[in-house]
Amino acid sequence: MQFDQLRRREFITLLGGVATWPLVARAQQAGMPVIGYLNQGSPESDVPRLTGLRRGLSQSGYVEGRNLVIEYRWAGNQADRLPALAADLVQLPVSVIVSPGMVATLTAKAATTSIPIVFGIANDPVQFGLVASLNRPGGNLTGFNAFAGELGAKGLALLHELVPGTATIGFLENPNNPIIATYERDVAAAHGIGLKVQILKASTDRQIDAAFVSLVQAGTGALLVGNDVFFNNRIEQVVALAARYAIPTMYSFHEFVVAGGLISYGTSLIETFRQLGLYAGRILKGEKPADLPVQQVTKLELSINLKTARALGLEVPAKLLAIADEVIE
Repeated sequence: MQFDQLRRREFITLLGGVATWPLVARAQQAGMPVIGYLNQGSPESDVPRLTGLRRGLSQSGYVEGRNLVIEYRWAGNQADRLPALAADLVQLPVSVIVSPGMVATLTAKAATTSIPIVFGIANDPVQFGLVASLNRPGGNLTGFNAFAGELGAKGLALLHELVPGTATIGFLENPNNPIIATYERDVAAAHGIGLKVQILKASTDRQIDAAFVSLVQAGTGALLVGNDVFFNNRIEQVVALAARYAIPTMYSFHEFVVAGGLISYGTSLIETFRQLGLYAGRILKGEKPADLPVQQVTKLELSINLKTARALGLEVPAKLLAIADEVIE
């Protein structure tokens, strides 16, 4: 049975690939550009990103299905599938590849040195060899860097203000993140404000579930979720677990709070990918990624969900409400 199911999956995948070729060929014959979208997540997890991407493309004059085709390749949270998916996009070929996350971006970079790549990451692109410099990328990659060095320390400080009686805060990180050491150094600042940190590692759905169980068992009073594409692909799951176990939780993206999370300090996935859509549009119009500076976060925003705070029995300090960029009632 398992063999038959595997063969059936292979056939469906092959059939999908065969069906794609005529679509891309027709688009190219009609003079319509084709964008490749490569991500290790799933269509469900990418709703905020795609909302932003399509918005930016539309502002550039490109509307999917009207004068643009987007070829989507999702790895279904299996990173080892990314190289074959990237190779497929290169073979089509596409005019631009948009890649959320460091793993997808490194995979796209390994697959082509000629097709422009627009990335959205939370890492230093120079450190990881994606670009020569932020102002002059110099190759076929450019994009948006949503990483801010003070994010973890500031997030912890804000969370501590919200739950001042908590002595220990958990930090949920993905051990496969290439800059995990940077995050841990950042979070180490908690000792300076008298907090202990419980490090929790998760790179699978089951491990995320287990991390929340560990928090409860240890009596840890709050949680900071690392800025990682793996967790950002699981907004609903993480928010639901935080609610189930009544754990006050700080996130890096506004979309977590919109989904019912308690508090976030960072940027917006929709806004980040709107910027990527604008860049992809500029490249489609003839600009080169080598000449487009890597964009960086210029403002980190604080969002608070008062409904969630009330459900957790928390009273949000007036000081936090006064500095919040958005308060969801």
